[in-house]
Amino acid sequence: MTDLLTRFESFCRIDRNLSDRTVSHNNGYPWQVKRFLEAVGKQPMEINSDDVRNYLTRFEGKSPCTKANVLKALKVFFKHFLQRPEVTESFRFPKKTYRPIQVPSKEDLKRFFEALENDRDRAIFLMYATSGLRRNELLGLTVDDLDLENRTIVPKNAHTTGTTKNTWATCFNEEAQTYLKRYLQTRQTQDRRLFQISQTTLRRMFRSTHKRTGLDIRPQVLRDWFCCQLGELGVPDRYVDAFCGRVPKSVLARHYTDYSPEKLKRIYDRANLTVLA
Repeated sequence: MTDLLTRFESFCRIDRNLSDRTVSHNNGYPWQVKRFLEAVGKQPMEINSDDVRNYLTRFEGKSPCTKANVLKALKVFFKHFLQRPEVTESFRFPKKTYRPIQVPSKEDLKRFFEALENDRDRAIFLMYATSGLRRNELLGLTVDDLDLENRTIVPKNAHTTGTTKNTWATCFNEEAQTYLKRYLQTRQTQDRRLFQISQTTLRRMFRSTHKRTGLDIRPQVLRDWFCCQLGELGVPDRYVDAFCGRVPKSVLARHYTDYSPEKLKRIYDRANLTVLA
């Protein structure tokens, strides 16, 4: 299985030109396929659509995105890698139901922030709330990806092969800058990552603060809050999309809008986004 998954990973990366995140061993396609093969307990060439159907029943009641991610990996594996399209061709992706989001108030964010235990966690919280970065994007940043004094972030390798998720440039506010400086001054390591923590540690941090405050705030919630807050502050949608790394939708946004870091920084500073004030 190890050799098969290694070849599948190379196929995803080179033949299919998928992003590093999609090809990763942490929830990426090879990880999904490995979990499937271990559950089914058959050789790949012996697997049929009934095996896939039985496996997918495990995800009934889960979010459409969770089930879709599993099915995407299996379709690439069987249809394109093994050239056995009959195994997965009958399965359709679940439809996503639109649900209007509700974001916490600024008072809720302040209360959650005050319950955090150290400057590292406070810096992480404020960076999520004021940059619009996705969970893994912030964890993947290095100290070379940001200009601390100018409060700008230009990731070197974020979603370089992605078709829907990109990060060109974004910013963070003075509140995040203050706590980020405090954290960096006390850090003693040669590790170039901005925050040397795992996803598990991050989840544990948000979960424990949830228990102390009763507030269910996570990185995605802070990203949603960021978008809503910029909208209320008058930032045009196409620039909110740019800060959040979403591909522009309209012709105007895609072909006739300046997304240079300097332009984005001027728009960001004019909005004067705050969390604690």
